[in-house]
Amino acid sequence: MFGLSELAVILIVVIAVLAAKRLPDLARSAGKSARILKAEARAMKEREDEAPQGPAAPRIIPGEAVRPPTTGSGPTGHTGDTPPEGRPAR
Repeated sequence: MFGLSELAVILIVVIAVLAAKRLPDLARSAGKSARILKAEARAMKEREDEAPQGPAAPRIIPGEAVRPPTTGSGPTGHTGDTPPEGRPAR
């Protein structure tokens, strides 16, 4: 009976014989994919380097209560702590 290594070698030979016409196309496709991946990784790193170094974004921890921002936001500049003038509190 055949062992695991012999079966693996036979399987590789059978795949190579049956797929001989498609192997160059597969290798070419894999090379293009690798080049695209490298180019995207390089572009992402360049964008990170060019980004302004502002304050770090707050970390979101699952289960933690989310508070509204403390600075004015939106067209009224309402902070969320007190109701804007002229409107009743909810």
